[in-house]
Amino acid sequence: MPEAAFLITAFATLFVVIDPPGLVPLFIALTQGADAAHRRRLARRACLIAGFLLLLFGLAGESILAFVGISMPAFRIAGGILLFLTALDMLFERRTKRREDQKTDPDHDPSVFPLATPLIAGPGAIATMILLVGEAPGWPGTFAVLALMVLVLLTTFLFLLASPPLERLLGRTGTIVITRLLGMLLAALSVQFVIDGVKGTGLIG
Repeated sequence: MPEAAFLITAFATLFVVIDPPGLVPLFIALTQGADAAHRRRLARRACLIAGFLLLLFGLAGESILAFVGISMPAFRIAGGILLFLTALDMLFERRTKRREDQKTDPDHDPSVFPLATPLIAGPGAIATMILLVGEAPGWPGTFAVLALMVLVLLTTFLFLLASPPLERLLGRTGTIVITRLLGMLLAALSVQFVIDGVKGTGLIG
């Protein structure tokens, strides 16, 4: 069984990258005018599609990397840099602005794009799944990472369902504060990915 520290880190990383609280105002904007039943269908479809994409890359990611000749240490470093850029976006609100720029017409079904991808299963989340599965201790660790991914997506689904009251409760300021706190945590975790990748190359002990 994987260690508790690994499980906690894996859950925290996935939660921060997917950022369920940050999706709340965007989901509301993308589903303006929709009733509760329609919003529930959109949220369920988006989470299922995102889950399939993350599962695919989590299980086949290393094989794809091996096919194109990329080592796991190199991908850890690249993934860490990508996650750090995501953290900067969160800290300086560029991520929220970019997401808001992707608003679509209310009559359009936004569950596949932009909800499932790139908002939920974006490049950062895909890179995180490959990294975590690569670091997982054997098949038990892999199954644990996949289970944590499902748990984070379930949490995301619940956040989306509860988005109207949460938006009223948090307000604009509360959402910004939560997003920036998550950004700080993601920045620290991304630096750890880079350190692990450099260690994997043998350049440092």
